[in-house]
Amino acid sequence: MAKYQPIGLLAGRVLLAYIFVLAGWGKMFKFAGTAGYMASKGMPVPEFFLVCAILVEFVGGLMLAVGWKARWAAAALFLFIIPTTLIFHPMWADPAQTINFQKNLAIMGGMLYVALMGPGKLSLDRG
Repeated sequence: MAKYQPIGLLAGRVLLAYIFVLAGWGKMFKFAGTAGYMASKGMPVPEFFLVCAILVEFVGGLMLAVGWKARWAAAALFLFIIPTTLIFHPMWADPAQTINFQKNLAIMGGMLYVALMGPGKLSLDRG
């Protein structure tokens, strides 16, 4: 099994990064609509926070995928998911959000794993 570890860690990083790169990319091209949605959830200065979200998701996702400063990227994405989950997926207020809430908890687990264990040999950080 040890010989498959590098490719498994690469695949895991890419799969974790995929959702963030896609989400960040989408927000760039649906800026006004996304800012409006954020405002509807009570977020102050939604345009500012949307730019922050795009940077964290898109740039952090790419960093995670290629394994450059992957521990920092994973930690930033972990921290980003906390308020995102509480604001946009409050399962206690909307039971329909339960699966999204739980999905985010699982993703947070993956981010913790990368942040603590590193990206693996097949990364720009090499470890």
